[in-house]
Amino acid sequence: MCYSAQVKADYKKYVQIFGAVMSIRDFYDTFWRRKEGGKQKIPKAMEDAFADPQTDAEREIKGLIDAFKAEQATKFEQELFKQRKRLADAERTLETKTTKAATESQRIAGEKIESTMRRLADLRRTEARDSDSRIFPGTYAPVMVWEDGKRVIKPMRYQCRPAGKPAFYDVKYPGTYNARRDNLEGFWKGQFGHTHGIMIVNAFYENVNRHKAEGRELADGEAVQNLVLEFRPRPTQDMLVACLWSKWTGAGEPDLLSFAAITDEPPAEVAAAGHDRCIVPIRPENIDAWLNPNPKNLSALYTILDDRERPYYEHRMAA
Repeated sequence: MCYSAQVKADYKKYVQIFGAVMSIRDFYDTFWRRKEGGKQKIPKAMEDAFADPQTDAEREIKGLIDAFKAEQATKFEQELFKQRKRLADAERTLETKTTKAATESQRIAGEKIESTMRRLADLRRTEARDSDSRIFPGTYAPVMVWEDGKRVIKPMRYQCRPAGKPAFYDVKYPGTYNARRDNLEGFWKGQFGHTHGIMIVNAFYENVNRHKAEGRELADGEAVQNLVLEFRPRPTQDMLVACLWSKWTGAGEPDLLSFAAITDEPPAEVAAAGHDRCIVPIRPENIDAWLNPNPKNLSALYTILDDRERPYYEHRMAA
């Protein structure tokens, strides 16, 4: 399961490299809904793509981003004031009498002050970091699709809610950020052969058991330990990851664009590191055939998945 990935979060890269166009309406809608109190998790790199707007539409989106950040900064500053007061009150109490309540309040306030200051500093940070482009289930990312005869970039949530399914599928099936190849004509039959996408990825992350990563069996009495490994293709490259997507609509609910990355059996080096699935990077020459599928010729789509890029995946402990 590709539980996290390092992606190209700047839509302009898709435009420059693939001649795609941005769905300005969908980008605006995503940022507007977040501004209005939605739960859209948007990576910083996706925001930074609008730092230097060139059109009125881009300026409107930047306005939504700036307004959201201003609101967040106010919330963080209010939390700092609250916790600093709590800390001062606890310290005054401790000057005259040591109590469990005051000691605990001092500890909690200190931890919350430190955490809130980090979040405030990160909100105001301008220098780029790799983590700015890292997505997790529930995070939004640019996805390239086929619409009206051309390649189009849309922001989508990384966890697919198939059209026609109830909203509680997000909880009932929390693993729907990945679409297993052996279930494409089962659970994913409404998307496979119909709505395909591509996400650009240059690294992915997996949870593995330590003993499997070390190529051994569990020792007697040893508890299973989890590791997070980072996998990067060698030679270094951007991978065009095959995805499925869906536009979900429901009565009284906002529309949702969401996607899942297709996974298949892993290459030997990923299996040796302790993981049993791997993303599928397709070849550039297959982009349009993948994005514009023929539902009556699924075998051609399986051929594209088989005719994949096959880099060597080097792994290390994730930072």
